[in-house]
Amino acid sequence: MLANDPVTQARIDLTTALRAAVRHGLNEGVCNHFSMVVPGREELFLVNPQGLHWSEITPGDLVMADGEGNVVEGKHRVEATAFYIHARIHAGNPRAKVVLHTHMPYATALASIRDGRIEMCTQNAFRYWNRVAYDEDYGGVALSNDEGDRMCRAMGDKDVLVLRTHGVIVAGPTVAKAYDDLYYLERTAMVQVLAMQTGRPLAQIDVATVAQAAGQIAADTEQAALHFESLKRLLDRDEPGWRRLST
Repeated sequence: MLANDPVTQARIDLTTALRAAVRHGLNEGVCNHFSMVVPGREELFLVNPQGLHWSEITPGDLVMADGEGNVVEGKHRVEATAFYIHARIHAGNPRAKVVLHTHMPYATALASIRDGRIEMCTQNAFRYWNRVAYDEDYGGVALSNDEGDRMCRAMGDKDVLVLRTHGVIVAGPTVAKAYDDLYYLERTAMVQVLAMQTGRPLAQIDVATVAQAAGQIAADTEQAALHFESLKRLLDRDEPGWRRLST
């Protein structure tokens, strides 16, 4: 595999997101999954394997699979829920080139509250204006195509799906954009939960101001990529060997 090959770059990017998620406290044991449609082979996707901690995954560990649960490339297994959630969202939503699913604590805390929502009370929250869907129908552990399809329908044309009592799914066109949204979603939820703990009312901002700020944030198309490249530099500095392509 060549370093400038699009598939190799996809492997490096997905590994960056997995390892960065550990640094940011977004992971949970060896559970949850990050996936990306394989460049040039839209019927396949890359996904982290079953049983490896995200901090030890390298680009060579990632598994290439199809929507039927078959491992096309890689020596590891893939957890069943990765197929039933990720494969179905990739198949049902052409915009979802990258799908990130976590049980990150603060966002999941909001998902555990009756009628919990990302409230428009902080600047970080404004970036999610009109971009979040809420799935109120918890269906147990996702172990069927029907459940994955249901989640895909619940997500609709939004970039974020909050799964009641479960966690979150973030989709995007690139790993950099999706991870940036995942990272700031958790930061948004964290500040909101901390504010709620004071017992004082949240300072809700008027719709016109929120919409204006959301547009200003969306207009900055460079920041997510800059953030992501900085994460790679930190990994290069602190975790030698993380870019390894062979296993």
